[in-house]
Formats: sequence, C-alpha cells, structure tokens
Amino acid sequence: MKLYYSPGACSLAVHIALRLADQPFEMERVDSATKTTETGADYRAVNPRGYVPALILDGGETITEAPALLQYVADQAPQAALAPAPGTLARTRLQEALNFLASELHKAFKPFFSGAPIADTDRPAAEEVVANRMGFAEAMLADGRRHLVGDRVSVADLYLFTVANWCNFVGIDLGRWPNVQALVGRIGALPATRDAMAAEGLTG
Repeated sequence: MKLYYSPGACSLAVHIALRLADQPFEMERVDSATKTTETGADYRAVNPRGYVPALILDGGETITEAPALLQYVADQAPQAALAPAPGTLARTRLQEALNFLASELHKAFKPFFSGAPIADTDRPAAEEVVANRMGFAEAMLADGRRHLVGDRVSVADLYLFTVANWCNFVGIDLGRWPNVQALVGRIGALPATRDAMAAEGLTG
C-alpha cells in the first residue's frame, strides 16, 4: 500500500493506524498548495479533489477520505482491535464519532488552513466555531472514559488526536478542554504516534 500524506494533516491519523495495525506501506508526501507529490507528479491524478489522504492498495485501487481509510486499515488487521466488528452497535458508534470528527470538528479548522493567514477580524468567529465543536468532543469524554469508543484505542481516537492537536499549531489553548487534552497526551505518547510524527518531520 502507498499512503499519500501531508505532514500533520488528517492523513496523520491514517499513518498512525497503519503502524498500529502493523501493515506494510510506503509513503509519498503531497504539497497541499501546489498539489504535487515529492516525486513531482500531479497529485490530482491520484485524488481529483486534491487533498490528502489517499491510499493506493496493492491491487491498484484508490481509497480517499480519512474515515473510510481509517476503517479500512482497522478491518485489515482485526487483531489490532482498532475498530469494533462490522455490524455491531459499537461499530455504529465508531462511525458516528468519525462522522462528527470529519464533518464538524475537522471542518471547523478550515479558516486556519485556507492557504493565507487568517485576518485578525475573522479570527474570533473562527475560534468560536472551533470552541463549539471542541466542546462537543469534550462532552463525549466527560463521563471519565479514556477513549471515544470502547475501552481501548480506536481509529476514532487517532482522528481526534490529529485534529485536536491542530490547536497547538493555530494558537488555540487546548487546555480549555482537559478531557480532550488528556486523550491527545495519551495518543501522542504511543510509540506508533511518535514514529509517525518523526517520519513526517513533526518532531525534532
């Protein structure tokens, strides 16, 4: 398999999942601005929408969209228990969490990654939207659970880690949401996470 990624983007969650699932894969970096890969190829030939992640399977098929990729990777390595079994209520809860993270929390950060610095006049409203969505994520962990779904790390935790960690890059205090901050710390301490971040050049 080959993972197309941009450092620190939502593709990081898939990268971590591949390592936790102990799946063999290659990586190719994508420049989000120019839509070219590190080999100079036009990334839009891989994903016409132009954004990461994309995963090329060994048979040549292409999968896009982080929630789909995360579940695919989890299902290739059931022994890693990164997702509940298909057809169960727990799996539906995982899909529920992934859909929220993709359509609400992830999307809320768009003004900060639009390709140009966010204007001072626009920042308060953008931060308010992020805070609102982060509040929902905080509430999902408010009963004392350590993970979004079940009693162990799932691909939903990897996605929340990746997106919530963007707060540290855009100047939003993650400490406002202590339950999310604690989850980010736990996922960030995993060897697979540290290895993935180092491979993407996100650590010194």
